[in-house]
Amino acid sequence: MRIIVTGGAGFIGSNLVWLLLEQHAGAKLHVVDDFSSGDFRNLAGFPGDVVARPCEELDWEAQFGPLDHSVDPVDAIYHLASITDTTVADQRLMVWRNVEGFRRVIRYALKRGIPLVYASSGATYGQVDGVMRENQPPAPANVYGFSKTILDNLAREAAQMGDAPVTGVRYFNVYGPREAHKGKMASMVYQLYRQLKNGERPRVFREGQHRRDFVYVKDAVAGTLAAGSAGQSGVFNIGSGTATSFNEVIVLLNQALGISLEPEYIDNPYAEFYQHHTEADLARAQEMLGYQPQWTPEQGIADYVAWLEG
Repeated sequence: MRIIVTGGAGFIGSNLVWLLLEQHAGAKLHVVDDFSSGDFRNLAGFPGDVVARPCEELDWEAQFGPLDHSVDPVDAIYHLASITDTTVADQRLMVWRNVEGFRRVIRYALKRGIPLVYASSGATYGQVDGVMRENQPPAPANVYGFSKTILDNLAREAAQMGDAPVTGVRYFNVYGPREAHKGKMASMVYQLYRQLKNGERPRVFREGQHRRDFVYVKDAVAGTLAAGSAGQSGVFNIGSGTATSFNEVIVLLNQALGISLEPEYIDNPYAEFYQHHTEADLARAQEMLGYQPQWTPEQGIADYVAWLEG
């Protein structure tokens, strides 16, 4: 197999790369990543090719097109490259990089008839309560969510134009190995772990009752591969299907670390666009992709802490 993964040095992308190599021995992998939010250490020992260019600047035909596709075709593209910092306020930068990069990927995939899986986001739902379903109208509360909504629009149009599937995986709140390089944008699970590990009371926004669909990265990449093999166009929720409060996460982290530190509650500086509740309805992904998360929050957090402590 010959596969392109954009954002392959990032958090979810690098986990996807390693799982692809595990499941497809001898596959030829090309990572496209400008390392603006990735880290080379996530690819330590990677046996494939790396193209260090932003997707919106890359000439896809010049880079990948001249090869004889009848002999050495690209079998799939997984597009995970993106500005992932949801606090970025520069609207032009966010939309330009996320949307224009995807536009170039789509054009190349359509021309070559290559199946394409791309990263959408639960941020497209915005500030709503209750379970989030794919048929809900988008209501993004920040420009990051808006940019992902435009990706969904472009993908829907592209799926009608070509023969190969264009599939969106709408990630919810992913946590797990290989995210530490993200700093302040690493998951709340990682942020709270670091505070507890340093002997600090874990800080969460008042009163710790915000609930998130925390999905372990092992489930997220399994869902991504399921999207790649199902041959179904459309967008699908990839989450745990469970809303877990920050207070509950702190309890689970304390248990995994064998300590007991009470949370410290602070004001929320991002209240204007902060998602107080995320919860993925997985019925569509289960039916059409065969996606079924294997890690409960308790199991995922315990496994992650063991990896961090190892």
